[in-house]
Amino acid sequence: MGFLPSIFKKVKKKDDDEKKDHKGLIIFRSVKETIGAEKILKGYSIRVVAPPPEIREGCDLALEYDMVEEIGIKRELERNNLKPLKFIPLSDPSLRPLELIKVKEFNDGSIMVRCGNMKITVDRKGNILNISGGGCPDVPYLTLKLKGRNILEIPEGETPKELGYTLCAYTLNKSFEEAKKIIKDI
Repeated sequence: MGFLPSIFKKVKKKDDDEKKDHKGLIIFRSVKETIGAEKILKGYSIRVVAPPPEIREGCDLALEYDMVEEIGIKRELERNNLKPLKFIPLSDPSLRPLELIKVKEFNDGSIMVRCGNMKITVDRKGNILNISGGGCPDVPYLTLKLKGRNILEIPEGETPKELGYTLCAYTLNKSFEEAKKIIKDI
């Protein structure tokens, strides 16, 4: 009986490794195209990632996707007149995408969530203590509209993605959503 759990662990590890080998990256010309594709492909197994430097072609964002869905994804992009630069299989472990979101907890219990260059810091109750990073023109406006408010009480329509219009607003929104999930789970 003692060997069964180890067999199941080996099978699960093999399945996890195979899933990684069935991923790919879609590279676009611009951040705007990547964000547009993310909206169009909501029904697919995609996520926005940072492409590794070796395959970056001007855009700091890419879409990771499940290669089983590639035909449907290509059709959907074509139907919406979006033309990616490349579809790259991720079978080579050195080409793994970089995680966009990083979380740090401070000694005082506050939590900083970073996506790209944008950071949002919240206390354990969800109060937004600070917004920083980026160099886009809408960052001061976003800070004024959000700082001091509770992240759980900000309605749809007043999130960074609705208030802003730049890559900074987009990445701040990713940080915002992750911070919101963390606070809900506390």
